[in-house]
Amino acid sequence: MASKPGILTDWPWTFLGNFKYLVLAPFVGHSIYTYFMSKDESQRDIIYIIILPLLLSRVIHNQIWISLSRYRTAKGNNRIVDKSIEFDQVDRESNWDDQIIFNGLIYYIGYLLLEQAHHMPLWRTDGIIIIALLHIGPVEFLYYWLHRALHHHFLYSRYHSHHHSSIVTEPITSVIHPFAEHISYFMLFAIPLLTVTLTGTASITAFGAYITYIDFMNNMGHCNFELIPKWIFSIFPPLKYLMYTPSYHSLHHTQFRTNYSLFMPMYDYFYDTLDKSSDTLYEKSLEREAELPNVVHLTHLTTPESIYHLRLGLASLASKPQSSKWYFWLMWPVTLWSIMITWIYGHTFVVERNLFKNLKLQTWAIPKYRIQYFMKWQRETINKLIEEAIMEADQKGIKVLSLGLLNQEEQLNNSGELYIRRNPQLKVKVVDGSSLAVAVVINSIPKGSSQVVLRGRLSKVAYSIALALCQGGIQVVTLDEEEYKRLKTKLTPEAATKLVLSKSYNVSKTWLVGDGLSEDEQLKAPKGTLFIPYSQFPPSKARKDCFYFSTPAMITPKHLENVDSCENWLPRRVMSAWRIAGILHALEGWKEHECGNMMFDIDKVWKASLDHGFCPLTLASAIESNN
Repeated sequence: MASKPGILTDWPWTFLGNFKYLVLAPFVGHSIYTYFMSKDESQRDIIYIIILPLLLSRVIHNQIWISLSRYRTAKGNNRIVDKSIEFDQVDRESNWDDQIIFNGLIYYIGYLLLEQAHHMPLWRTDGIIIIALLHIGPVEFLYYWLHRALHHHFLYSRYHSHHHSSIVTEPITSVIHPFAEHISYFMLFAIPLLTVTLTGTASITAFGAYITYIDFMNNMGHCNFELIPKWIFSIFPPLKYLMYTPSYHSLHHTQFRTNYSLFMPMYDYFYDTLDKSSDTLYEKSLEREAELPNVVHLTHLTTPESIYHLRLGLASLASKPQSSKWYFWLMWPVTLWSIMITWIYGHTFVVERNLFKNLKLQTWAIPKYRIQYFMKWQRETINKLIEEAIMEADQKGIKVLSLGLLNQEEQLNNSGELYIRRNPQLKVKVVDGSSLAVAVVINSIPKGSSQVVLRGRLSKVAYSIALALCQGGIQVVTLDEEEYKRLKTKLTPEAATKLVLSKSYNVSKTWLVGDGLSEDEQLKAPKGTLFIPYSQFPPSKARKDCFYFSTPAMITPKHLENVDSCENWLPRRVMSAWRIAGILHALEGWKEHECGNMMFDIDKVWKASLDHGFCPLTLASAIESNN
């Protein structure tokens, strides 16, 4: 929102929320009916019906730029601005599709009002030339002066400051303006289109190409990584006056009073508003190499729909805890395509980057889904991918690599010990994060508790929790005789006195649960039971009269930068214990791997997390985020 919002700031359909696309429904329905149901051949016009595919292609075009930009800026090569993007920018830019809806309405109404827009040919050379000349002349010229006017304090405070709230730009930043600004921009861009329509020189190619050109240049100019090679300007030097670069427009967002031009810098040269550092920043950005992090967190895909929740996916979904949406079934072709790509693509990819004080962090993802980790025939492939990621981190001089989700599965690689045994010369420290996960679970148990129930598949974390609780005088109850025997073998004789086998489900209202907890067992728990997971994945919620805590996680300190997405199902600025463990390992300079049966001192790890600004996740905040 601008600092002093003016009239026509909000979009007319804002009150519709996620149903805003319904404003196009009457026109879409009418176009389909007219084309397929009309008995009069003259009424069947391909122009009218392809407006919707054009709008959809623009959405896809923008999304490709968003994903590409986030991937490239996470890697760091050719990145222009280093400052971070936070949740407030994601929220502010979440309505980037409003301008596509607005344009769609104008296209439909324009078609219905203008007889000349009907039955356009596929190609007309004269129309394409007219559009190009009108864009270079009136459009670029008028935009330059409109843009300068928008930087006058009166208009800037009421309108354009909303766009400039994003100092670090993303492709969709290009279309984040108040409604009134978009009206003025559309009037400019309509000059060439309306001219060729009224003169009878319009064509489908001309319309589609011009709209695509505007989207392409807008997205490129705000993508925050330099991609225009120097040789292009060497071959044709005048091109520097006819095409801007991402670094050129980035200076406008950091300096504000320079580089006003739309896509063609020539008017900045004419009116002496060119930023003198444009060429320097361009060359510096081109030469910038990929960033080498200090810590890498290795995760993987979860469900097929999780691609939309990745930072590289849909920004608005990535900024919220992972959940299934009703409209995902409409996107099944994209989902299926992504599944096929993950089967073909055999290498980890960078998901995001963060900065913790002076510590550079990256998240890498294995292109495998959760279900594949439970397929025996997939284990060798997955282990190979994990090992390749570890070896790559080692070769790059990365200090710590933490294993997230099922990448540390005991049945897969014995909590990472497999890789250490195969590569004893590793300098990178491999961390499974079990010690901090145990500490988080123990400190999530309500104060004053004297008894807890331990249910679910036993793991390294479960055994360590049982031992720590029994040694601390808290009674651990198990409901399965086989589990009781296995737990007892891991405990000292003194600690084993606090381990109890019970046939009753009403012994305690505090349950520590792992994978394999059935809905039937949840239904047998007392009313008001608090379920505290110790597994990487949360249990399914079968009870509305019980409370479900978060999987082991902590709230991150404010100095963790570039946080604009959620980690799986966790709320904003909350990080899993396994991921935090890798950060602590690097901050503290610990020299040991945390793999296999290796466990650090739980109190020491917990204290380190608090000392570095991580805060416990409260029950109230965990319940709120899960609702």
